[in-house]
Amino acid sequence: MKTKLFGATTVGVAALVAIGFGVLAAQDRPAAANWDNDEHGKHFEACAKVCAECQVACDKNFHHCFTLVEGGKKEHAKAAHVSLDCAELCAAAARLTARHSPLSAAACDACAKACDMCAAECDKFQNMPEMKACADKCRECAKSCREMVKMMGGHDHHEKK
Repeated sequence: MKTKLFGATTVGVAALVAIGFGVLAAQDRPAAANWDNDEHGKHFEACAKVCAECQVACDKNFHHCFTLVEGGKKEHAKAAHVSLDCAELCAAAARLTARHSPLSAAACDACAKACDMCAAECDKFQNMPEMKACADKCRECAKSCREMVKMMGGHDHHEKK
């Protein structure tokens, strides 16, 4: 009984905290702002889309490399590892930019760096279409993320000064 009561209380408190943060976030926005249609919002949306596409490309490349490593081609192990890690950072950047998070710049900065590393590793195997596709998508994502960081004025865009 105590466990059920504690669980229900915890869920209730978490819901209230989430609602409170939603209200605070809404208060920071200008009343007339249409966050989905203004230039700022369009940039967030475009970056989220490119990051999500890159995450898929990196996950596909991980599978390609993993299969090669299983077949004894150990030279693809680092590309598999970097592709998987890059996919994780791309997914985080996509989620944060999609919801206009104040942490978008930090996520995009990390994503751009991961994409640079992944593209460099994939470039070692340019004769393979899967590797070339991943490298190309990573370069596109890194560019979009750097533009997002620049648009937000760096990491401290939403901090009070």
